[in-house]
Amino acid sequence: MARRDNARILICRPDHFSVAYSINPWMEPARWASEAQALEARAKSEWRALHRVLKSVGAQTEVMDGVPGLPDLVFTANAAVVMDGIALMARFRHPERQGEEPHYEAAFRRLAEARIIDDVRSIPPGLRLEGAGDCVWDKTRRLFWMGFGPRSDQAAREVVEDCFGIDTVALELADPRFYHMDTALCPLSGGEVLYVPFAFTAGGLGEIHARIPAEQRIAIGSEDAALLAANAVCLGRDIVLSNCTGALRARLEERGYRVHRTPLGAFNRSGGSAFCLTLRLDHRSSVARDTTAQAAPALALT
Repeated sequence: MARRDNARILICRPDHFSVAYSINPWMEPARWASEAQALEARAKSEWRALHRVLKSVGAQTEVMDGVPGLPDLVFTANAAVVMDGIALMARFRHPERQGEEPHYEAAFRRLAEARIIDDVRSIPPGLRLEGAGDCVWDKTRRLFWMGFGPRSDQAAREVVEDCFGIDTVALELADPRFYHMDTALCPLSGGEVLYVPFAFTAGGLGEIHARIPAEQRIAIGSEDAALLAANAVCLGRDIVLSNCTGALRARLEERGYRVHRTPLGAFNRSGGSAFCLTLRLDHRSSVARDTTAQAAPALALT
């Protein structure tokens, strides 16, 4: 299949993935433990299928290894906010995930050594920002949509703006099931935005409506929200997601998108899906600032 997008994506092997604790409403450790062996095998199979789909639509992947005792390391979207070759490393709210921070930083230091990215930066002490999971890039509007409340701090908005020089719109998340921005909002390449209206406060919803014309807003209902359909990866005209209703798929295809459903049920049990399992390394704030870094050979992040 011809290359459709210049995406370069960081992913993490799921060898140590499980639901070992509960930090969001999706996570039920006891239910996972009751069928752990089958679910662990399922997670590996689903991850491999996602990897194949990403490559089939033109993505180049950088693969890092998992770490025992850090089951959520697989959700690389939370590792950092990456733009123009700069990685602003995440700082996690929950102690269960804070152990991921040095492993992500080490991986990004290796990416910098390989000249895949240019710089690795930290946010000020005392602030929480959970990477691209809460800082979603909207290429059409040249801004970040930043979620705050459940995981990230509203004050992190200024840090993002200072680091990247990009307008950052902070929206408060109101439903604990949609604890990161990437579970509730997905900008598409044609300018449309998939979003879960009830995931936001009235003020946040007002910001969305003010900045996105009605014809570009694709509100999704409770059924698609429960399938984590907004947690999708959009690469050009290709949309990769775990699942969606036939009605949503038809709406997207009517707008010229190719929808690739690749089941991620094991990861859904942790509140994650396609976007959560990926991190774009090649985002550029403008075409003029693009570089040749994304042409570098793939790196084994072991």
